[in-house]
Amino acid sequence: MSVLRPADILIPKIKDFTKWSVVACDQFTSESEYWTTLKELVGKEYSTLNLVYPEIYLEDNTKERIKLINDNMVKYLEDGVFDEYKNCFILTVRDTKYVKNRVGLIGVVDLEEYSFEFEKKPFIRPTEATVKERIPPRIEIRKNAVLEFPHVMLLVDDEEENVIEDLFKKKEELKKIYDSDLNMDGGHIAGYLIEDTAPVLEKFESLLNKDRLVKKYGKEERLLFAVGDGNHSLATAKVMWESIKPTLTKEEQETSKARFALVEICNVYQEAIYFEPIFRFVTGIDKDAFLKGLESINFGKVTLYDGEETVYNNDLSVPETIINVDEYIKDFILNNGGKVDYIHGVENVKNLVDKFGGVGIIFDKFDKNSLFKYIIDKGILPKKTFSMGEGIEKRYYLEGRRIK
Repeated sequence: MSVLRPADILIPKIKDFTKWSVVACDQFTSESEYWTTLKELVGKEYSTLNLVYPEIYLEDNTKERIKLINDNMVKYLEDGVFDEYKNCFILTVRDTKYVKNRVGLIGVVDLEEYSFEFEKKPFIRPTEATVKERIPPRIEIRKNAVLEFPHVMLLVDDEEENVIEDLFKKKEELKKIYDSDLNMDGGHIAGYLIEDTAPVLEKFESLLNKDRLVKKYGKEERLLFAVGDGNHSLATAKVMWESIKPTLTKEEQETSKARFALVEICNVYQEAIYFEPIFRFVTGIDKDAFLKGLESINFGKVTLYDGEETVYNNDLSVPETIINVDEYIKDFILNNGGKVDYIHGVENVKNLVDKFGGVGIIFDKFDKNSLFKYIIDKGILPKKTFSMGEGIEKRYYLEGRRIK
């Protein structure tokens, strides 16, 4: 299978990952105390905190931070921090305070089989609109990076649970290569080495059987993976590959490390995968004017919070509601000023409103079982429609890969 391949995966030579592994860089962007506490916890230990760029600091000494990140990658290699497991997959098992046994498979995907452009229909597609303005800062980090550490999570539509869940049932037969608690209330994670990769690839290939696709979607639409998380990170890898590809011969293009991206794949049907809506937190506005205008637009089930709750339960789908609300927010800020942030968790958005003022807009959930059919029929969801779980459940950086 060309879409998914085994990888050469870097795992640090340590037993305790509580300081090594940190949450995805695009989390807690309005909660500086989270990152301050994490930095104090990590101290001077080896940590992926030193290898990624938390987005809360995107406007803070950007060039210096990026150079330090790239220098740290080289230093970690020179210091012999990693073991490298060749031509393998890793089965990863995550427990959080909300779920048990969230199971994923780590390998590389071919960026030739992915596009974030709406009109194309590749094997790997985004679930939401890609904000192109968010890509350039990530390119600045990646273009001189020698390593990648993913928080990209792809979803597969395997209702029979024959691929990843089957591996989980046999995990005791596999070599365990890490087993550790995670910091900042992130739960626990364990990883198992998969060296016999051919049967795994065959099972993924079977999901693209023509009869299965027609029965499930009404047509032979060869969609294998949908981006559940890390959309802009994968888009960045794609843009970088497209810029590098013309400089290579055909033979070099086939094996270039830049052509691939390390990801975790999860089955959308597994119980531990659940979708949480992403809320809007709007500040720096005339609250009364904002609310008056917002209440005049068309939306479905929404709760507005400005210190008190106002609940609406109109008849409009979640995606249509988000499209209309986002368009209103965009126009209001353009004409009147203000700022919008995207927040996980009802209590988090309420706490931010109570602390800083403004308005929180709380949406209903999007049904995860309808995701692939929606993408096939309608393309992509509005940006920031859903998150897989709460903020503390987001993917933690742990495994790495050489990209140069």
